[in-house]
Parts: sequence; C-alpha cells; structure tokens
Amino acid sequence: MTEPTHEATTEGSADLLTLPGTPLAGAVVELIRPVETPSVFNHSIRSYLFARLLAGHLGLTAGSDYDDDLLFSACAMHDLGVAADGPHRQRFEVEGADRAAAFLVERGVPESEADQVWQAIALHTSTGIAERRGTLCMLVREGVALDFGGPMGNDHVEAVSDGQADAVHAVYPRLDMIRSLTDAIVAQAAKNPKNAPRYSIPGELLREREEFGRTRMEHSFGSSRWGN
Repeated sequence: MTEPTHEATTEGSADLLTLPGTPLAGAVVELIRPVETPSVFNHSIRSYLFARLLAGHLGLTAGSDYDDDLLFSACAMHDLGVAADGPHRQRFEVEGADRAAAFLVERGVPESEADQVWQAIALHTSTGIAERRGTLCMLVREGVALDFGGPMGNDHVEAVSDGQADAVHAVYPRLDMIRSLTDAIVAQAAKNPKNAPRYSIPGELLREREEFGRTRMEHSFGSSRWGN
C-alpha cells in the first residue's frame, strides 16, 4: 500500500482517503516523498483525491473511463519538476513530465500510457488546453485546480463538499502550500533562462517575485476557498 488506509465516514465516502494499493503507486510515493517539501507532497496527493472525487461527480468510472494508477501517477508527480534532485534545465512542467514518463517506462508501463501521463503533467498549468486533451489530462488539471480553491480556475467547485475537503485536509494539511510551491517554482526557474520562458507560469512567477517580492498568485489566495 502507498499509505496506511484511511477510512473517512464523511458523507458516506468510506474510501475517500484510500490511495491505490498497487506496487506502481507505492513506487511513485517512494520517489516523490524524499524530494518534495511536505507541503508540495501533500498538495500532490490532495490533487489526486480531488480528481477522483471529480471523476465520480462526472459519472466516470475507474477501469473503464480512466486508469486509476495513471491518474494517481500523474497527480502525484505533477510537480516533480521542482523536486530538489532534478536537473533543472527546462520549465518545471516539462521537466516533471519527462521524469515521470521515464520513471513509468522503467517500471514496465507501456510508452503510450506513459505519454498520457506526460501530457497531463506538461499541460497541467495550461487552462483551456488540458481540458481538451482527454480524460486523464482533464482530471489532473481539474484536480490541481480544485486544490487551489479558485485562483487557478475552478469549473467544478461542487465536486468537493466542505466535509470531504475537511477530511482530506485533516490528513494532508496545506502547510502554507502556495508559498512553498511558489518558492520551489521560482527557485527552479531562476537556475536557467530556459526554465522561465516569458509569459509561462514559471516565467511570470519569477518576474513577479523579482519585481514585486510577491506573486499575484500568492496575493489571490487571501480569498481562495481553502486559504493557504
């Protein structure tokens, strides 16, 4: 199992907090936990839990409409590009996608499926594009957006109730997530000009930090659904 099994009674959802019990999911957790801050790690897991809630809300079924191992892999590794042990030579979305796809192929995942995860991670900051690139891309993008609580765009706010969110946050607290994640993205972006193309998410976060000391994303979280 990737984590101790948590059973949540919130609104009758007995498996709200249960992570996939497959060897692949366990390997993903072993990969990301040591190289991400606790805040970014928790964000990655919450994104999966919220994406899975969204799938159920939309009437999508694991095994027929989407592969749960791939969904977990893509959500859990979507910020691998800011991991402390990375090469830091590309914008973080692409670097994370490359690392995740290679990791999956090394563990026997077919290249076509690894490429689906690559797309989902590479496009997770691309509003209006990810949602049109298939179910996996859409679920990852929207799961991440749900964890941002509004400022990143949120077309499916009703997919996660306050009770469900409280249960998730009790086990995977936010830990000043926005500042921690912004710090990691800016630090990665500052290492190489290729990491921060102008008008990309990392490029703009780096520019705003350098010019203003604080990003608009950080400022906007004063009014987000979850706070920080």
